[in-house]
Amino acid sequence: MKPIVIVNFKTYPESTGSKAVGLANALEEAASGFDVEFGIAVQALDLREVCKAVNIPVYAQHIDPAGLGKFTGAVAPAAVKAAGAVGSLLNHSECRVERGKIKETIAIAKKIGLRVMLCAKDLEEAKELLSYSPDYIAIEPPELIGGKVSVSTARPELIAEAARVIGKRLIVGAGIKNSKDFSTALRLGAKGILLASDIDKAADPKQELKELLSY
Repeated sequence: MKPIVIVNFKTYPESTGSKAVGLANALEEAASGFDVEFGIAVQALDLREVCKAVNIPVYAQHIDPAGLGKFTGAVAPAAVKAAGAVGSLLNHSECRVERGKIKETIAIAKKIGLRVMLCAKDLEEAKELLSYSPDYIAIEPPELIGGKVSVSTARPELIAEAARVIGKRLIVGAGIKNSKDFSTALRLGAKGILLASDIDKAADPKQELKELLSY
């Protein structure tokens, strides 16, 4: 199966609003020549426009355990699917969710056919979250997110141990920024990678992605 590569747009100025659509188009084109399953995660306000603009998998950055009805302010999974998304991140270090809500949200997502990439800060949390049966578990040590040193360099033993526990549902992230980081993660057993600032804030995101995928 193809490695998975997901770029999280977060809420950077470079990846918000009309720029989200432009960046999505550029990254889709950049990834088209590589044998990977490439996707992006965008904020709720940009989801529908981005989904209409590209053919790659698009994820919401968060969903809530809410239906369509009296849920003011919630990001409803059904609305996310109707916008064209294939799934959602959940429990990212910047948007933590309590355990009960994680369980409820994943149950709703599964019923309507949305994938869930459940984020964990470390292996212990990942082990706990396995019981909720997400499609993927993304381990991102918070201290490495957005930093200069990648998880592949700083914590290779974490990836290897997580791969033994989680298997092919394992996604890793935090500080990933080049083809060596990517290839190391795959060699150690990860199914794919989750990254953000290295692509979103690059002077040439398209070229940056091409270089990263040339592993």
